[in-house]
Amino acid sequence: MPFVTKLALTSGDRGALDRTVTEIKESAARKGVEFGGPHAGQPRQQRAPQSKRLSTSGGRFADWTYTIYSRTIEIVGHDEFARSVADSGFPAGVHVEIDVEQVR
Repeated sequence: MPFVTKLALTSGDRGALDRTVTEIKESAARKGVEFGGPHAGQPRQQRAPQSKRLSTSGGRFADWTYTIYSRTIEIVGHDEFARSVADSGFPAGVHVEIDVEQVR
């Protein structure tokens, strides 16, 4: 029974995210790997409060707002390729979550 490896990549740096996804996709195409995606998720806006002082009392600056971008990739079978992608180094700003499931 084949395994499906799902990679969920997120980053605040859209360029780094797209470069990482493109590298994985091109590598999969060279090796003839069955590849699904990348599927782009809806960008999320995040806010971080900023205090003017280290204490909880006092004034605040405007919230820092930033965007998080996401892409999802599926690799069907090809366990060695999926393992090599998971072990490869990702840029510091790209967060990767890997989910492996067996398909019947």
